Amino acid sequence: MTPPPAPRIVGREPLPAAVAGAWPQGGEPETWLLSVSGYTATMDAGAPARILDAGERERAAKFVRAEDGERYTAAHMGLRELLGAYLGLAPSDVPFTREACPGCGGPHGRPAVSGTPLHFNMSHAGDLVLYAFAGVPVGVDVEKLQPASVVDQVAESLHPKERAELDALARADRPAAFARCWTRKEAYLKGLGTGLSRDPAVNYVGTGLTPVPVGPWTMTDIPVDGAVAGGSGYAAAMALLSSSPHA
Repeated sequence: MTPPPAPRIVGREPLPAAVAGAWPQGGEPETWLLSVSGYTATMDAGAPARILDAGERERAAKFVRAEDGERYTAAHMGLRELLGAYLGLAPSDVPFTREACPGCGGPHGRPAVSGTPLHFNMSHAGDLVLYAFAGVPVGVDVEKLQPASVVDQVAESLHPKERAELDALARADRPAAFARCWTRKEAYLKGLGTGLSRDPAVNYVGTGLTPVPVGPWTMTDIPVDGAVAGGSGYAAAMALLSSSPHA
C-alpha cells in the first residue's frame, strides 16, 4: 500500500466533484482533515438541524462544555457531508448503523453505513477532526502532544517493549514518541472495533519513526501537524486491514 499523502481539508465549500460516487476502491484509503473552528466559523445556524439526525442533535446538546458540543457537531456534520458525497446521498440521508462488537457480538462495534461496503472512521482532538475512508476496515486516531509528565503516567499502559523504548529516550523526546505509538495503537483498536476495551499493552506498534504492523493491519503515520491554521502540536495515525498478514 502506498502511504496516503497529507489529508485533504474538509471545508464549507462544495467537496471536489471527483469524490462523488468514487469512493476508495481496492483498499486504498483517503483521508480528510477538518478544523473545528474554521468549519464552524462559516456554518449557518440552521445547518445542524438540517444535517444531523435527532439522536446526534440530542447528544450534542448534552455536553456540559460548549466547545465539546461544538466539536461533536462539526465532526458529525463533516462525516455526513463526506459520506454523502462518496455515496451520492444528501448528508442528512446517510443511513448509519453499527457492526457487531467483536468481543460480545452486541450492536456497538465499528460505525458503518447500511447497504455499502465503504468503510470509514474518524477521530477528533482539540481543534482537529481526522477522517479515513477505504474499501476495507480502517481506523484512525489524532491526539494532541502531551507533556512528559502525562506521558510518564500513561506509558504504563503500553506494551513492555514500547515502555522500554520510551525509557531509553531523552525526556524531551518522549512526548512525540509516545504520541506516535498511542495514535497507532488507538487507530488499530478502532479498526478492530474494540476500542480501548482491548488492553493496549497486548500488541506492539512501536514508538520509532517507522510504524510496526500488527498481523494483517498496516500502520501509517498521517502528517497533520500544521496542516490547518492552529493545527500544530498533533500526531495522527491510520490502521488499515490488508489482505494477508505481514511477515
